[in-house]
Amino acid sequence: MGVGMVKITVSGHPGSGTSTLVSGLMAHFNWTSLNGGDVFRSEAKRRGLSLAEFGQLCTKDLEVDRQLDAMLQEQMSNEDAEDIVESRLSGWWAYRLGIDCVRLWIEVEDEERARRVVGREQCTLEEAIEANAKRTAVDAERFMELYGILPQQREPYTIVLDGTNLSREQILAAAIEILEASA
Repeated sequence: MGVGMVKITVSGHPGSGTSTLVSGLMAHFNWTSLNGGDVFRSEAKRRGLSLAEFGQLCTKDLEVDRQLDAMLQEQMSNEDAEDIVESRLSGWWAYRLGIDCVRLWIEVEDEERARRVVGREQCTLEEAIEANAKRTAVDAERFMELYGILPQQREPYTIVLDGTNLSREQILAAAIEILEASA
């Protein structure tokens, strides 16, 4: 894997630990990252909208989602692309673009993902389970309508890491081992 190319995509459902993993990989390897959520926030700001307003626009106008995904794919394809790309569909985009990199999906059982969200969002376990399920269903419907894919389908991923019973340190260690073996 060369300099200035995507080395790994990190994907997973909300609460699976993708952001935590990316932070650890950045610190360990001194790499850069591109977060799909940052692209979303940047575009909301560019349009002069709050995140909530921009989120509403995206649900009403699927073309906005297409434009955001096209921006992410363009950034991933650049010669000076970030080392790590994190988003729900980054593995799919790398796969479809033919980018030779590790495409990692972090699989975490629903209840464990909800427990992780509780600690971050100060809500009850039941609220987190319900919110995660709703978000996953809405996203699945949108991605199926837009692209005919579900983020968690195994096809594009070179590695599926079950992080349900692993600590953040264990997930990071596993990802580092995978990356060092593929270098």
